[in-house]
Amino acid sequence: MPANNGTSGRALRPANRLVSVTPFRVMRLLTRANELAAAGRDIVHLEVGEPDFGTPEPVVRAGIRGLEAGETRYTNAAGIDALREMISLHYHEDYGVEVDPSRIFVTAGGSGALLLAVTYLLDADDEIIIGDPGYPCNRHLVTALGGRGRLVTVDETSRYQLTHRRVQQAWQANTRGVLMSSPSNPTGSVAASEELRAIGDECRQHHACLIMDEIYQGLCFGADRFSTALAEVPDAIVVNSFSKYFGMTGWRLGWMVIPPGAIEIMNRLAQNLFICASSIAQEAALAAFSDESRSIMDHQRDQFEQRLEYVLPRVRDIGLEVPCEPEGAFYLYAQLPDFVPDSETFCDYALEAQGVAVTPGTDFGRHGADRHIRIAYTRDFPALSDGVDRLALALDHFGG
Repeated sequence: MPANNGTSGRALRPANRLVSVTPFRVMRLLTRANELAAAGRDIVHLEVGEPDFGTPEPVVRAGIRGLEAGETRYTNAAGIDALREMISLHYHEDYGVEVDPSRIFVTAGGSGALLLAVTYLLDADDEIIIGDPGYPCNRHLVTALGGRGRLVTVDETSRYQLTHRRVQQAWQANTRGVLMSSPSNPTGSVAASEELRAIGDECRQHHACLIMDEIYQGLCFGADRFSTALAEVPDAIVVNSFSKYFGMTGWRLGWMVIPPGAIEIMNRLAQNLFICASSIAQEAALAAFSDESRSIMDHQRDQFEQRLEYVLPRVRDIGLEVPCEPEGAFYLYAQLPDFVPDSETFCDYALEAQGVAVTPGTDFGRHGADRHIRIAYTRDFPALSDGVDRLALALDHFGG
């Protein structure tokens, strides 16, 4: 009998609910951009939301020390006590919010925290309200777990954030929560405190939950920087990450703050889904809150703010509309002129013909998606200048 090499027979059928989980278009663009670069093309990368700064040296050194000390075994599912206490102190010193370390779970990236939060809340066909546009993996995660993401339009009139009124209008009998991001991806907008309080009250009345994604929290600009949703909604589930402000993208480490009543079940979930986050990443992250590391990270945040001040007027000058100035993160969500057919056509041409990679709005939702692109200002000033020049040439191609 011939061996079955896995190529014969019927194709494996995926679960029906996964049909609506669309590809992450930015990764397709990144793959193509890298192919072109490998073939010798000069490519300006303004597509992927990854800081161009490396992990701060004190964090790297702490990771090496952890390896040398043999800290390579499983940890508690919720994370090592020292790191949870450090995060608790961070909330107290930076935001004036008291969070007991028992409410803090260290996770496999911010994505791991979101997976735990949504798994905790949803039964089959339950809904979570999500702003449109928004980070695509959020709604796809809800779908993959058998729930439904109810997309609610956010635009310049609400500074690209959900409002209490819009949440009220979208609420259904099977709504289990509201998922927000501040600062947001792709727009860099920040949620208003009064709206957060009202949305938190609405969730409480329905025995539901506000989930707040704060992975860009450390990258807020201006004098009045975003605090934390916990200051307005103490019983929210808050998700954060060591990836963006802390510069630890590849270390895959995040955390979440949960209500006290969720600790026991969340611990069970974490044990079953992940066992624990990376022990080495946790050891490294202990140094992320040191004065030396924070000085480096704050300098990098200031660099992003300076890049925004440079690139925003340049982008507007070439004919891309950005109605609301970003308040954080490192993205511009720009509207294309009417003479451009659609965002995917524009992005494909910009990459293939002009060598600049940006992300189509179709990655981020439905509302106006084919009329927008996301520009990540995660490169130095020469690259940003070159990239905007190339975007101008791409616009000229379509009639600009």
